Amino acid sequence: MNKLTAWGVEGIGEIVPGMQLGDVIVDACRTEPNGPLLDHDVLVVTQKIVSKAEGRLVEIDPDDPLSHKALVEQEAVRIVRRRGDLIITETTHGFVCANSGIDLSNVQRGQAALLPLDSDRSARRIRDIVKAKLGVSVGVIISDTFGRPWRKGLTDVAIGVAGIAGVLDLRGTPDALGRTMQVTEVAIADELASAAELVMGKSNGVPVGVVRGADPSWFREASMDEIVRPAAEDLFR
Repeated sequence: MNKLTAWGVEGIGEIVPGMQLGDVIVDACRTEPNGPLLDHDVLVVTQKIVSKAEGRLVEIDPDDPLSHKALVEQEAVRIVRRRGDLIITETTHGFVCANSGIDLSNVQRGQAALLPLDSDRSARRIRDIVKAKLGVSVGVIISDTFGRPWRKGLTDVAIGVAGIAGVLDLRGTPDALGRTMQVTEVAIADELASAAELVMGKSNGVPVGVVRGADPSWFREASMDEIVRPAAEDLFR
């Protein structure tokens, strides 16, 4: 029987620029209740603490609720849509999201958090430190909260991956009735990020989650290149 288990990592504490997140996570996960970590566990790490550790914080006017809007256009390569104060942009990473992913929640008043420059690299660094210090091979997903076109509500998705598939390509394999699947590609990293978010929450101060029970065949070298849809395949561009 397939079974996934997920839990939030307690005791991470406040992250400040210059901290090495891999070391912080290793220290938190050495023993129960957070660990020990096992081979083929998946660590899901929120973008916010990655941005904090990497110094991706910018000072803004704390008395002006729109003072971060100039940053939104600065971080964008394309403005997709405007409506009132809301700006949907495409970032340098290829993400289409609200306000270039700039976030004011869970940071000090008067600061805005920008997306990491290279979340794949951030994920690889955490994975490598876990391997070096704990001797286990894990997948790492950097997650962020995105809205979705045509559906209400937010969900967490992957914005960086290391050691775990971004997309599981099932094209050419049989379905349960023996028919060959033609277009099925499963966003494994997004699904794992969303599963972890359920145990981390948005305001609980739990910025790291562990998902255990992922199929071992999902663990491989990967990058966000396999998740972000190329412009040539975008029907709405």
